[in-house]
Amino acid sequence: MRYVEEFRDPAAARALLDRIAALANEIGATAAAPVHIMEICGGHTHAIFRYGLDKLIHPGVEFIHGPGCPVCVLPMSRVDECVELAERPEVIFTTFGDAMRVPGTRKSLIQAKAEGADIRMVYSPLDALELARRNPEREVVFFGLGFETTTPSTALSIQQAAREGLTNFTVFCNHITVPPPIRVLLEDPHMILDGFVGPGHVSMVIGTDPYRFIAEDFGKPIVVAGFEPLDLLQSVLMVLEQIRDGRAEVENQYARVVPEHGNPVSVAAIAEVYEPRPSFEWRGLGEIDESGLRIRDRYRAFDAEAKFGIGYGAGPRDVREPEGCACGQVMTGRIKPTGCPHFGTGCTPEMPLGALMVSSEGACAAYYQYGGARAAEPAA
Repeated sequence: MRYVEEFRDPAAARALLDRIAALANEIGATAAAPVHIMEICGGHTHAIFRYGLDKLIHPGVEFIHGPGCPVCVLPMSRVDECVELAERPEVIFTTFGDAMRVPGTRKSLIQAKAEGADIRMVYSPLDALELARRNPEREVVFFGLGFETTTPSTALSIQQAAREGLTNFTVFCNHITVPPPIRVLLEDPHMILDGFVGPGHVSMVIGTDPYRFIAEDFGKPIVVAGFEPLDLLQSVLMVLEQIRDGRAEVENQYARVVPEHGNPVSVAAIAEVYEPRPSFEWRGLGEIDESGLRIRDRYRAFDAEAKFGIGYGAGPRDVREPEGCACGQVMTGRIKPTGCPHFGTGCTPEMPLGALMVSSEGACAAYYQYGGARAAEPAA
């Protein structure tokens, strides 16, 4: 790739759209009986709406928005625990900006900050490490959040803290993995999924092998995709070609960035610092076995859950979503954001009811930002 404009060329996009339309017609896809393609990554969801691909593509292709937004899938109980940590007078709580406005049952982190909690937005866990060095009298907690994309940087920061002997740095670990929730969705008899556009950034770390179960166990095609409009259109075309040919394979459209076997340094750091949790709660999906990560015993000194007696070590919490909030249904692709009764009225980016409206990868935020502030459509 020399210039990003090459992946946004209108003529090339039109040619791909024409090929998709011809292939959709060939396999008999229509608006009444579409091919359902789930884009797993929230970044893909935003790209689809930013470039209007949902409106330009053949009506026989329907995008289903998957659970690929780490802020969105975090249950409210974990947000509550973040607030509890942040409100401790000895704690400097550090977090990525996406998580600041996600509502808990009592308040969000930004509300806790307004009330006096020492909460600081950082761009990297290395920023949190530096705060720990500069504030030896305070406990610096980093909110470790995200899929395999951000997990290596947190792992490397924990390793660095161990080398330096920092005793006032911990991580509140909420790192999660992509494959387990996809398996849960595929095992759901009510979900209709014909193929997948696979996550690009996650795959830079883990490669393409972890998705083989999608093709081998469930007979569904998956194409790992980049984030430009031509990347996404080519990936949809590749999925449709597999469907036409009766194939189910893992293909890599994003080969210019994603290696087949991932990044060995990142994978090794994850394996050394983390181990799978027996289960982890996902918004809209409930508890999923071995879908979350926890810090291994050898690095227990850097585990905020162990140090402060919070989280899963203190026992699970039964925290329900706000009345009428449809985040779980939207996040798992069961309804569109506009099918939520609160969309654009009781839930807006300024006054969010759920996480999907505030995250930069949330489906509701994408609909609101690129589709306009529309009121909810009647649920089917």
